[in-house]
Amino acid sequence: MSESNTKLKERVRAFWQENPCGTKFAEAEPGTRRFYELVEQHRYTTEWHIPTAADFAASRGLRVLEIGCGLGTDGAEFAKAGADYTGVDLTDAAVELARRRFGLFDLPGTFRTADAEQLDFPDESFDLVYSHGVLHHTPDTARAVREVHRVLRKHGRAVIMLYHRNSYNYRVNIRLLRRAGLHLLRWNAGVQLIHKLTGEPLDSLRDHARQLSESHNGYRSAEEFLNQNTDGAGNPLARVYSRREARELFKDFAEVRFRAFFLNKRFIPLIGKLLPRTVETQLAARWGWHLWIYATK
Repeated sequence: MSESNTKLKERVRAFWQENPCGTKFAEAEPGTRRFYELVEQHRYTTEWHIPTAADFAASRGLRVLEIGCGLGTDGAEFAKAGADYTGVDLTDAAVELARRRFGLFDLPGTFRTADAEQLDFPDESFDLVYSHGVLHHTPDTARAVREVHRVLRKHGRAVIMLYHRNSYNYRVNIRLLRRAGLHLLRWNAGVQLIHKLTGEPLDSLRDHARQLSESHNGYRSAEEFLNQNTDGAGNPLARVYSRREARELFKDFAEVRFRAFFLNKRFIPLIGKLLPRTVETQLAARWGWHLWIYATK
């Protein structure tokens, strides 16, 4: 690994160690039963497609590896379905919180801290490798996908979600609307206006305003702007992939299919909340922010 990638990965690790994915969605003490219940409620209310897209129920009896276990929310669904579940994460914070969740809810599972680009498992160890919104945050995503291929048994399946380049969120929200609203972040009245129009939390907007003021225009670069406007201000790395780019990543697999989900109506000003789920589903199939890759070895 190059020195620059090593330093970048340490920044990624530090960011997610400080901000375990999903903790901001629960107003309860982290690690408590109520905390996990609120996280789960938010996840499957906002991203209601996940149980169907992931097909947890089909994992009974399978050896499942989740790369980027986070708080153990999806992992718990695999365990409840009867999978032989292993969860790994780049950060100790996530592993500890996920392990605690499994203990509180009396679920079987194994956890360890691990790097997606250098998995510490023998070849052909798993029937299914699952990773939701993680591999676009590692410096060498192609190497991580090769590791997924390596640890899968023959005919094993990978179910991976990456951010979608040809999505409404990237093409319109991030590249146009958020960039157009940059000047508003310089004034408190502008921050308040964005909050009213989009519902974006004030704390988040103020974090973005601070990053903008401290960045000496680095915040405005295409790469850095994407980083900052995916998973929160301060996020050091995020990437997006088209279907063509994702197919190249998964070229070693025998079969690859794609589906797009998650329009996230909050990103659509004014009318987003009015869209019925049927319309949301149809739009997400083309313009969804989450590109799900179903690959068979």
